[in-house]
Amino acid sequence: MAVFTPVTLDDVAQWIKQFPLGRATALKGIASGIENTNYFLSTERGEYVLTIFENLNFEQLPFYLELMRHLAARGVLVPAPVPNDKGVLCVPLHGKPAAIVSKLEGSSQMEPRPVHCAAVGAMLAKMHLAGQDFPLYQPNLRGLEWWRQAAPAVMPHLSEAEAALLRSEMEYQEEFAASDTYRCLQQGPVHADLFRNNVMFDGERLTGFFDFYFAGCDTWLFDVAVTVNDWCVDLASGRLDEPRVRAMLDAYHAVRPFTEAEKKAWPCALRAGALRFWLSRLYDLHKPREAELLTPHDPGHFERILRERINVAPPVLFA
Repeated sequence: MAVFTPVTLDDVAQWIKQFPLGRATALKGIASGIENTNYFLSTERGEYVLTIFENLNFEQLPFYLELMRHLAARGVLVPAPVPNDKGVLCVPLHGKPAAIVSKLEGSSQMEPRPVHCAAVGAMLAKMHLAGQDFPLYQPNLRGLEWWRQAAPAVMPHLSEAEAALLRSEMEYQEEFAASDTYRCLQQGPVHADLFRNNVMFDGERLTGFFDFYFAGCDTWLFDVAVTVNDWCVDLASGRLDEPRVRAMLDAYHAVRPFTEAEKKAWPCALRAGALRFWLSRLYDLHKPREAELLTPHDPGHFERILRERINVAPPVLFA
């Protein structure tokens, strides 16, 4: 959500006429994140988010946008993409794919309590179930195949201890992905990036999940692990906060019960979720792209989380 592609209100004035939104009245760049260009867009019809995609192409984008439309139609709280006058959800702007989605009300809850974690867990389970009949398929583009490419690229930049950890964890995850337990895990569309800043709340009321542009098909358990690793941790140490973990897992389990295979794989999935973001933050740090507004993230945060998940057994999925 950095600004890689500068856009002015004058740029948008003609372009937006193809959408049923009236005249654009304001445009403000969103500085957080590092993947796409995002703007808050005000029009005569309401408040929206304009996204210009820096890495995803026109062939890939229907998966993400149609998934959001699919989930919204089934009662999952997500932004609704706005089609243009030809029914197209993604159209060129400055030569790049761009889309407009509805803006969610509320704000991100950056200091979540168990009540917030429970709401996220329940909605995540509802999202997984709602995506079961989604007809499109795309793998998680930041999954194991990407890890295999990214790990060698960042390895020369690591300390001896960091390199040893990365090699060891890659071997562990390769073994896990080849196991019978892994093959038994439930799979389908996942958000894959459901951090605190990608969820909106109005007080204790969850108003929506957003930023689906890392979504793909993967194990549902990986999605839960990524979410727990952000929502239910002490940020300074990476340690899991058991009351928040328990609230999220119990709320999820009440909507979509976990399986015995998932229970067995839970520690592995938490490590996979930590590895994915440690590796991507290392990659973004050492292989940066230029951006007008760029907010890099500290790889050390997820290195601490990964070491913690390796050394400390997590709370169980269910009794």
